Amino acid sequence: MPDTGPDFQDLEANYEQWSAAAAQVLAKSKRVDVADLRDTPEALLSTITPDELVIKPLYTRRDEIDEPGLPGTYPFVRGSDPTRDVNMGWRVTERFGDPGDVAKRSSTSSPGDVAKRSSTDEPLSEPQDPAALNAAILDALNNGASGLWLTVGPDAIGVDQLAAVLDGVLLDLIPVTIDAGAAGIEAARVLAPLLPDTASVGTASSFGLAPLTAAYSGRPAVDLDAAVRVAAEAGPGVRAIRVDGTDFALGGATDVQELALVTAAGVDYLRALTAAGVAVDSALSQLTFALSATDDQFGTMAKFRAIRRLWGRVAEASGAPEAGAAVTHGVTALGMMSQRDPWVNMLRVTTATFGAGVGGADQITVLPFDAALAPADRTTNPSFSRRMARNTQLLLLEESNVAKVVDPAGGAWFVESLTDNLASAAWALFQDIESKGGYRQALADGWIGEQIATALTAREKAVAHRTTALTGINEFPNLGEKPLRTPESADFADLPSAAPVLARIARPFERLRDRSDAHLAAHGHRPTAIMLPLGSVAEHNGRTTFVANLLAAGGIETVNPGPLDGASVAGAIEAAGTPTVAVLCAANPRYASDGPPALAAARAAGVSTVLLAGPPKAWTDESDKPDGYLQIGIDAISVLTELLDTIEAKS
Repeated sequence: MPDTGPDFQDLEANYEQWSAAAAQVLAKSKRVDVADLRDTPEALLSTITPDELVIKPLYTRRDEIDEPGLPGTYPFVRGSDPTRDVNMGWRVTERFGDPGDVAKRSSTSSPGDVAKRSSTDEPLSEPQDPAALNAAILDALNNGASGLWLTVGPDAIGVDQLAAVLDGVLLDLIPVTIDAGAAGIEAARVLAPLLPDTASVGTASSFGLAPLTAAYSGRPAVDLDAAVRVAAEAGPGVRAIRVDGTDFALGGATDVQELALVTAAGVDYLRALTAAGVAVDSALSQLTFALSATDDQFGTMAKFRAIRRLWGRVAEASGAPEAGAAVTHGVTALGMMSQRDPWVNMLRVTTATFGAGVGGADQITVLPFDAALAPADRTTNPSFSRRMARNTQLLLLEESNVAKVVDPAGGAWFVESLTDNLASAAWALFQDIESKGGYRQALADGWIGEQIATALTAREKAVAHRTTALTGINEFPNLGEKPLRTPESADFADLPSAAPVLARIARPFERLRDRSDAHLAAHGHRPTAIMLPLGSVAEHNGRTTFVANLLAAGGIETVNPGPLDGASVAGAIEAAGTPTVAVLCAANPRYASDGPPALAAARAAGVSTVLLAGPPKAWTDESDKPDGYLQIGIDAISVLTELLDTIEAKS
């Protein structure tokens, strides 16, 4: 229980002391008196998540909540498996069967080669070879993988090839999850005889039948009644139903929405199973949960802990609390992956894997760093991509020893509070879904789609305004990077590992970069703008750096001629080839003295659009004003699109 005695009173006093000191710092930074601060230091320094949860700047014993119990016991927050092997940790689950993920690709192929192959209707990926897949699987298992996730279907592993692909795999030790879409029933019938009669939490395989969540994302799936029949007949060594939260996350759902929707879908599965005569505890044992793991480290950590609290509560309400252990599969979010500068994806998946692992995921799949690219656009051998994805987990497990302690984040005031807040918010949303008739009714009515669409709009706004930073995309882009994706190749929505509703975060900026590449191909140079720095380097460097970074995010190259004044502006513009767009860059006081003559000189030199780096209030001359303002917080997508339109119209 949280403290309320003398020590706690001392904590309150210490917190007030910190608050007073923080107020002094904030007041000084804002050049106001403490009394004039618009809110408390805690409120001013807090962060609001997309789910409107408050992340405070400081967590102490004041925020302590009741301990959630031991791993493997209700409410299962600290873990589903009371006997988890800390030497193994979570299952390093590798995915096989997607086109192009095993067949060797040439590292020297060019975008032109890809375009040629596409235009002649030649397949962009090699056909699946069971022998090659089996060799790759055994190699992965010999090099650290401890679980398998197999894509089964017409363009993947054939149902009749499943046994051959798994030849030599010790299925009593290696859990297998299959993603067979509409062929799920047939695949389950082939896999079932190969599996052991019994399995622990760590070795239980899954048929991966996901009709309810796939009904939102549009992925092919089996009929619910057929899935229920398979689950009712399944042996104790397998779980038939997969409640797949990634279907929602790929469409832009927030963490709270993902948690609430998998809880609601899971409850509908329970209802269907018990209606078919399956006992509650047996029905609970037929479900597994998949959740997206993102580069929000603590959010991911708390999400995997929260789903266990939520599902434990469902089991308790169903009368079988001891059977409420949610078995979880973390999948690094494809939506956070970029096609531009894909190497940065290695950093993203590392953070995501850490969060899911510390959060207690039972198995984790790290998608390769180039997973957002169509197979034909990938320039590295798939064995390298696989090895990097696998080693991301192995380094955390075997060198960082992240899994040596079960629930290492347990007891951390911030993580426990965030877990509790996520679970509470998700439960409230789950209750809303129930009030609308349950998951299937809310989906049929379009309510679920509307909620996720609203969340996606808010996310896209944050990305466009660059309050959500994407390294290599809307921050620190590399304009010299050779594009990997070509217009003729398959778009991201056609990737076999993605749902049709996939909404990648980087997509809007990457479309602008595609326009820049097309301009380069057509004209021999990228869309260009000239910066007009006024005053010393010390005065304008901050703004020239900001402008170069901002414009590069839209594929616009900048020319920086160095410090200028009104007399040298025209020459600099002429030397740069008279770009259509120019940006005045200076400190605010310099704009008052040097800004008007520089603006006039730029217009006289033939520049059609002159922008100012800074807010409108920085410009004091009323006789002539810049054509726009580049400042922190603008809608970068809108501004960059307009600038590209302007430049292309003059080309």
